[in-house]
Amino acid sequence: MISTDSELMARIRERDPAAFEMLSARYRESIYRHVLALVHDANAAEDLVQEVFLRIWTHAEQWQERGTFHAWLFRIATNLAFNYLRSVQRRRQQPLEVPADPLDEDDEICVPAWLVDHAQPGPDVLLEQDERQRLFQQLLAALPDEKREVLRLVHDAELGTRQVAELLGIPEGTVKSRLHYATQRLARAWHTLAQEWEDPT
Repeated sequence: MISTDSELMARIRERDPAAFEMLSARYRESIYRHVLALVHDANAAEDLVQEVFLRIWTHAEQWQERGTFHAWLFRIATNLAFNYLRSVQRRRQQPLEVPADPLDEDDEICVPAWLVDHAQPGPDVLLEQDERQRLFQQLLAALPDEKREVLRLVHDAELGTRQVAELLGIPEGTVKSRLHYATQRLARAWHTLAQEWEDPT
């Protein structure tokens, strides 16, 4: 007789390694595909899957059997994937410091004109882009958690509303409603900011 997720989790809470192996075998491949679709990096996806199941083993008591185990497991995987993507984005945004060449320490570096990419935006444009990105992230963070989660799954993870509904264990209509709320609220807030930029007085 095949054990249910609830039965396996009950055994995992008692530190039964056989139950953990059965549950891992049941979901590891689908979790890997889901995480890979979010992070687009096979090595990172493997590491994140390991972390997902480590959390299942060490925090099995956190599942209170509200909703399906499948939805809870995928929510953990999604959160870890987004945390990873945020950390990667932060590392990319950190400026790179070019180490000084000890042989040319006092020499002024002259860059040939043909090496300069004139298509690159200037510092003022880059500063404005960074500021707008920061403000957008603030608006995103101000959304209610459940609305923000749906928005990120649809736009960042590029999942369909049906997939998001299955992942979160909610009706597809609820997904569409939350998505509509989030996009409308962001659009209104962004429009207000745009007007302030154009007319700072």
